[in-house]
Amino acid sequence: MRACIDIGGTKVAASLATGRGHELVARQAEPTAKEGDPGALARQVVRLVDAACAAAGVDPASVREAAVASCGPFVRIAGRLALAAPNICGGIAGPARGLPNDWTHAPLQAPLAARFPAGLHIANDCVAALQAERRWGALQGLDHCAYVTWSTGIGTGLCVDGRPLLGKHGNAGHAGHMFVSDDTDGLCGCGNVGDVEALVAGNALARRHGRDAAALLAAAQAGEPQALAAVDAACRILGRMLYGLVVTLDLQRIALGGSVFLHHQALLLPRLQAQVRGHCAALTDGCDLVPAGLGAQVGDYAALALFD
Repeated sequence: MRACIDIGGTKVAASLATGRGHELVARQAEPTAKEGDPGALARQVVRLVDAACAAAGVDPASVREAAVASCGPFVRIAGRLALAAPNICGGIAGPARGLPNDWTHAPLQAPLAARFPAGLHIANDCVAALQAERRWGALQGLDHCAYVTWSTGIGTGLCVDGRPLLGKHGNAGHAGHMFVSDDTDGLCGCGNVGDVEALVAGNALARRHGRDAAALLAAAQAGEPQALAAVDAACRILGRMLYGLVVTLDLQRIALGGSVFLHHQALLLPRLQAQVRGHCAALTDGCDLVPAGLGAQVGDYAALALFD
């Protein structure tokens, strides 16, 4: 068996891949470690894999290979990948961001390579989710496409001419840190003020509107005017980001995932579509916005997609 690990700003999950098709078993998950020293995150990953092994009745020592789909960005420390993730590392934007640590990065490749000596595959979670959606989900058969998550953060995975875009450190696709609005009342964990993630990510909605994203979106769904205005503004911001991706990369389809979007897609999808359709039709016609085919499981299957 091989370990499949999903690291997000809110939770970390570990499952075991059985080697039969794309079956995952013994999933274990808990809130992302953000306290103590920067090595706490890697230790949490190992502990969750060991717990998955215990749940499956597998000797942990026999699980020697792992794939990690993680929120980013990545940085290199002494030649090894580490996380400089804005929703995990509180030392990037400082105390005003409210995270309970002063980390500027969290080591990942170095400690996990010691635990998984037969192979360690690490990729941005949205790049990995893009691959999963192309294999098993809503992006099958497409060579010009993207996966976008609207969750704790805003992330994207991009594919052009059949090739996923990676970049110099595997950070291609961090469109959530674009500036597409003049609104500057949000502090992003990366240190930006007023980027897309700072304004509309799940945790940003809570900070800016005084209630968590689920409550805000439920109120909008019920027709509350103030909540509807906030949701319309958020969709306008994220929709402009999506429009920028479509016209820059000439995409056929964008699959949308993440907890904020998937739990309220009936409310959000038409509003996002309205920000793309009808603008520069020569570039936007023929590009669809659709829910992720793998739904809430896309994060788990993202890691699995890294093995092949």
